[in-house]
Amino acid sequence: MRVLVQRCKEAQVTVGDELTGRIESGLMLLVGITHEDTEKDAIYLADKIAGLRIFEDEQEKMNLSLIDVGGAVLSVSQFTLYGDCRKGKRPSFAAAARPEAAELLYETFNQLLRDKGIQVETGRFGAMMDVTFTNWGPVTLMLESPIRQETHA
Repeated sequence: MRVLVQRCKEAQVTVGDELTGRIESGLMLLVGITHEDTEKDAIYLADKIAGLRIFEDEQEKMNLSLIDVGGAVLSVSQFTLYGDCRKGKRPSFAAAARPEAAELLYETFNQLLRDKGIQVETGRFGAMMDVTFTNWGPVTLMLESPIRQETHA
């Protein structure tokens, strides 16, 4: 799993003319899922994001987490995070998980954040979406679940 994390002052997503999610300050998350991802990856990233200390304290140091500041999340599914542009001019999305599996894991990830008491707003999985936000800082980080090591007999 890959999650592009952007600290924001506000964010919203629309599908057509419908506003599907809107937050005040918090985190804008673009969430990509690959074939091998499991609930363990979602748990790892939900824990990491909820506790990530990227909000400033009274001394203007990044010491506070999303939970500490009472921030919200706008989570948007983003299969293009697994786009491979190494060959040619057109990205290959072969590494992105099939929509059925990806949607289930994306919903699990969002619920894990909600279970921590975080307000989570979303776009609509698989839809063409317009996302607007104000990046605060700017602060942008790419997080990935740990790489699985193959075990050999």
